[in-house]
Amino acid sequence: MFNEIKKLLRESPGLKAKVIASKVGKDKSDVNKVLYAHESDFVKDDKHQWYLKPAELRVTLPPKQWLTARLFEDALLQGDSPLASPLKKVVLMFSEGSKLLLDATARLLSLCNQLAHHGKAVEINFNDAPSTLSYFDRIGFFGLLASSVVVTPSRPLDSKADKYRAGNDGVVEVAAIDPQSPDQDIPRRLQSSFKKVAARRHWTDAFTVLCELFNNVGDHSNSPIPGFAALQHYPNGAKPHIQAVFSDSGRGILGSLEPVLDAKYPDVADRIRASRLPEGVALIQEIFRRGGISSNENEARGLGLKRTGDLANKFNAHITVRQHTYEVRIHYSETGDIKFSSRLNMHELEGTHICFDFFLDGS
Repeated sequence: MFNEIKKLLRESPGLKAKVIASKVGKDKSDVNKVLYAHESDFVKDDKHQWYLKPAELRVTLPPKQWLTARLFEDALLQGDSPLASPLKKVVLMFSEGSKLLLDATARLLSLCNQLAHHGKAVEINFNDAPSTLSYFDRIGFFGLLASSVVVTPSRPLDSKADKYRAGNDGVVEVAAIDPQSPDQDIPRRLQSSFKKVAARRHWTDAFTVLCELFNNVGDHSNSPIPGFAALQHYPNGAKPHIQAVFSDSGRGILGSLEPVLDAKYPDVADRIRASRLPEGVALIQEIFRRGGISSNENEARGLGLKRTGDLANKFNAHITVRQHTYEVRIHYSETGDIKFSSRLNMHELEGTHICFDFFLDGS
């Protein structure tokens, strides 16, 4: 009966169980047993009409706009979680004029590599957004994209990132970070680009921030998927700014620190429980408020993100930390005030993904 129902719904989707039963010559109760026993094959809508589940999960990015990380996440939430879905193929569709800011691009790259690592077939379709494909080529996106990911219409053969590397003052191409042997020149390259578009008085502080975020990738990674960093200058708009991203696909901050919290930092563990916030959100807030929390013997490393935050107010900066199914935004004002906001119930994304927005004063 299973094959009969499957053939029927392929030819005539949207039938109710009573109609299916009449067409296959079986009792409605027997048909319902088959339908509910094979939820990976059949799905019904709110009108109790049955369909075959699609063979692939499609994520369509909205047209004719620049997508921030928030808008990218909104697009993901229109369907099932790509990582958690039982579907074995994920297609990411760029609509006409879909363009991604660097923070969204970093999340897309990490998601695709994680899906490929878990054995899923992945396709990114740029048929309606050729300029976005060209931009991704320029910043080195395809150099770090898993080789199994299908790029439509085609993956560039000759990398523009390699050809024009360091040829744009406002771009530092995506650079892989190997946690076992990190390229210590990456923060210098990021700073070099920063110096060309920002006031001299910010250079030293910016380098400290970039170094700390670079080191954070190694602190919380432990993944065969390479971490990476990139930088982009956005000179137009009401608030010219520099966006730097640091992403890894490993254990994440919570995964690294949770096992040692009660033993090494009982006061912190008590505050987290008392906050009634989700544990990961509360932990990130603790790190940026107080620091000094480390998963290894080097206690100074536990001050890294706290130091980043302490310097952020000089840029009137925003920091976003994305982990698993939530993100925390840390907002700083020029007076040094710190505020937190969070977003919960996001689709799964492994690791830690940090975006630092340096807002420039134009001087």
